[in-house]
Amino acid sequence: MKSVGIICEYNPFHNGHLYHIKKIKELYPDYVIIAVMSGNFTQRGDFSLIDKWGKTEVALNYVDLVIELPFVFATQAADIFTKASSDILNELKVDAFVFGSESADINKLKEIVEVQKKEEYNLKIKNYLDKGFNYPTSLAKALKDFGIILKNNPNDLLGIGYIRNLRNVQVTAIKRTNDYHSLELKNISSATGIREALKKGINIKKYVPDKSYECLKDLHFWNDYFDLLKYKILSSDDLSIYQTVDEGIENKIRKNILKAHNIDELIKLVKSKRYTYNKLKRMFLHILCSFTKEEAKRCLELQYIRVLGFNDQGRKYLNSIKKECKLPIVSNYDNSFEIMQIENRVCNIYNIKKDDFIEEYKHKPIIF
Repeated sequence: MKSVGIICEYNPFHNGHLYHIKKIKELYPDYVIIAVMSGNFTQRGDFSLIDKWGKTEVALNYVDLVIELPFVFATQAADIFTKASSDILNELKVDAFVFGSESADINKLKEIVEVQKKEEYNLKIKNYLDKGFNYPTSLAKALKDFGIILKNNPNDLLGIGYIRNLRNVQVTAIKRTNDYHSLELKNISSATGIREALKKGINIKKYVPDKSYECLKDLHFWNDYFDLLKYKILSSDDLSIYQTVDEGIENKIRKNILKAHNIDELIKLVKSKRYTYNKLKRMFLHILCSFTKEEAKRCLELQYIRVLGFNDQGRKYLNSIKKECKLPIVSNYDNSFEIMQIENRVCNIYNIKKDDFIEEYKHKPIIF
């Protein structure tokens, strides 16, 4: 059996994701489709609108196997996010990988990967960071010094990480048909635009498949948890113990926390050219979820492959490659893994406002 991988968040699953999967099925019609998916929290530092089990149920209408990207990797900067998700696909022996890209210029992205291997490039990155620029800006400036112009396109930036980390995999880019940040609602809208519409109570039925629309209930938004974040900040003796709270920014957070009424206001009050909006959002997520630097250091590498759901094709594929995997493939909660212990904690925080949720250790994979 051959397989093709996707790395996704599905927050929420929309028409653009459906377009992506249809293109994959055209390119690789007989391949098992494996989705590595972030769970209840995302790389942008957001809460997933619906929980990972609801997202898995939606995804299995279109893919064969859903694997969890744990919180400790899913809510990190692009280099950590792309390495961990790519490593999962490497472990699962995928033959191909397809991602959405603003440029869809694989050759240029591969050229960038080669430049990034040079010591001179890394020295330039460090120099720009030392001057106070954030990482995306430093990356773009360093590449410009090598004669490469890289726009701040989030999917291209992730694509560079995928190409760098995937091994013996045929990588294909599908050109995005919309602006990642656009709030305009049309047939293929950005996930950002759909989330903003949902916040305002706008009906988004036309912009997502029916299966996705049916699951968009009891939605989770950052501001539903803002008072909990405020309490955590005010009651913590040392915010610097939390992952990504660096360079004394905890002092600026304490100074401004009582002035802010929501997460966007807080970010605007503490933002600087050194910190991107998404970096700050991830940082506040780490504070809220008590994800410490010490935990992050202990959880640098994958400890297991966790199956969230599968259909018959997905089950057959897992059975065909199980003996080749160096990491254990797990379907049930296992407290012996620290990464899974953290997953349990953050899922309880995610569900803190719900009365009817199933606790993490009781969940079984969804069989479709």
